[in-house]
Amino acid sequence: MLYEVMKKSKQRRRRGGPGGAACWLHRLLGKQLLNSEIQPSICSRVCVRIIYHLSVYLSLSMVDTLASDLRRVFYTDVTLPKKWRATQLKALAKLVDENRDALVEAMKKDLGRSPYESVLGEIATVSGEISHAKSHLKSWMNAETVATPLAQVKGLSTAQIVPQPLGVVLIITPWNYPVSLPLNGLVAAIAAGNCVVLKPSEISQHSTALLAKLIPIYLDPACVRVILGGVDESTILLKQKWDHIMYTGNGVVGKIIMRAAAEHLTPVTLELGGKSPTYVDKGVDLQQTARRVAWGKFFNAGQTCIAPDYVLVHNDVKAAFLAALKDNLKNFYGEDPSKSADFARIISERHCHRLETILKGNADQVVCGGQVDVPSKYIAPTVVDIPYDQIEKASVMQEELFGPILPVIGVENVGKAIEYINGHDKPLALYVFSSSNATQQEILLRTSSGSAVINDAIVQYSVCSLPFGGVGASGMGSYHGEHGFKTFSHMRAVLNKSTKMDLSVRYPPYDMSKIWLIEKMM
Repeated sequence: MLYEVMKKSKQRRRRGGPGGAACWLHRLLGKQLLNSEIQPSICSRVCVRIIYHLSVYLSLSMVDTLASDLRRVFYTDVTLPKKWRATQLKALAKLVDENRDALVEAMKKDLGRSPYESVLGEIATVSGEISHAKSHLKSWMNAETVATPLAQVKGLSTAQIVPQPLGVVLIITPWNYPVSLPLNGLVAAIAAGNCVVLKPSEISQHSTALLAKLIPIYLDPACVRVILGGVDESTILLKQKWDHIMYTGNGVVGKIIMRAAAEHLTPVTLELGGKSPTYVDKGVDLQQTARRVAWGKFFNAGQTCIAPDYVLVHNDVKAAFLAALKDNLKNFYGEDPSKSADFARIISERHCHRLETILKGNADQVVCGGQVDVPSKYIAPTVVDIPYDQIEKASVMQEELFGPILPVIGVENVGKAIEYINGHDKPLALYVFSSSNATQQEILLRTSSGSAVINDAIVQYSVCSLPFGGVGASGMGSYHGEHGFKTFSHMRAVLNKSTKMDLSVRYPPYDMSKIWLIEKMM
């Protein structure tokens, strides 16, 4: 059905008329509706609603053929022109702008998050990503001319790298940032000219339901699809052949994604997280450092994949740093954070129980916080003091916490911090607070992480020109800005040769006395 809509829409554009599924449905239904004295504006809204309900119907009944159906649409070439891509990006910006309040309210229902954090952490980052892509789309799409060796004869050959859309891509996103993660992925895939299937998390049900309603209205519903559901729907999707899969979530599911993708030799981008370390050196401004660490950690109640997971602090300043953390948490959220409108809630009671169990293992080492109210999905911002010799056995150090619990461990020196970091999986992010350039460079040189920030936390996500991604167990591949465009593109090598000259030395019968000439020219 959608394929037929797409064909009609394309034919309409070729004749100089407006395109889009809604326009074609308007033509199809307009006469009947107008004969019933229904206004054209109402007719247009009816067309939009038909598209939306068709979207929901497909989500329920035609998931198993979605990739092949969209591939037929892709081969109509509708997504190739810059005009289509720019139009979709503009429509996505309009979606965010016109529905800002509704999106913020949906996120509040899902995560108990303050509007300020939702705007700062999601609305603003998506708007920035869209604006960046719109501004640079033309240059990203341009072919890049590269140098050729002497053997290709300068002036008689041209070598270029030409970006091409991969085709039909699948984007699976989690619940912790239920608007920015789906939409930022869409920005990259659309800018690269792909048809997209978006599978947002069923756990953030209010935000996901709103996106599923809005996306078919604002974006081209023949090329951009939203699938609702849980494990069953995801399993059906993963059995199909995609040209790329991008998944954000945990490593367990990441392995399932990779196994499914391997069946079709499908490339993947995995954003997986892990325990992101923070090192605090002596000699820093401890109040400022504690304020930035606390903000980065407890933003969205710690449910951020790049949040500081634990702190390794120089023993000389550990006590003062813990005191500064307590002071800043009090300044942020008051004496009772449960009454603060600025502190978010845990996504579900199940996740709350998980964090409560972890916290009980180190309950006697809690410095501040520790209160849990599962029915209201509340866990107080909590700091735990872990001795270095107990670090490997501590329950709070066994897995990524993904919640408002911050272990703080004292270390003798930067070498001990590096030793501990390198003894575990490569993290998604690494934070270094130090006034010493030598210390900063030593950590950067001797460790590996998806990203690294000096003297701040989590702010790298908002920099569109930086790649966002992991390494090793924390993920593979990256996106944001041009990096996202390239992730969803095939950088095709094209060599264009002239027929005006043909060097005879390359053809048989070979003359070994001329091999030196070939070697010089290569």
